[in-house]
Amino acid sequence: MENTENMNKPTEAINNDMGQLAEDARALMAATADVAGEKVGEARNRLAAALEHAREIAGNVRDKAAAGVKVADQAVRENPYQAIAIGVGVGALIGFIVARRCAGRRD
Repeated sequence: MENTENMNKPTEAINNDMGQLAEDARALMAATADVAGEKVGEARNRLAAALEHAREIAGNVRDKAAAGVKVADQAVRENPYQAIAIGVGVGALIGFIVARRCAGRRD
């Protein structure tokens, strides 16, 4: 379960950043509340709608990421040797490609 917690750290950082952005946008809306004008009102309405849409998207992304982490964790726990073999295979493939690129630059 520790791996799942480590995978959630970047997600939490993104959530914190999104929360800070939302707070800044709300502060901007509050600061412009006394400013009159049709264009300012339209901009505030669009910003409020964008914030709500971003909140929904962030929630969906968080839910899908958590579900993906759970599925991957379960698959690795059910098939540890296959997971190791896939990891070794992918690592060997990447190593082969990098070695080929490096050898090509020497010539």
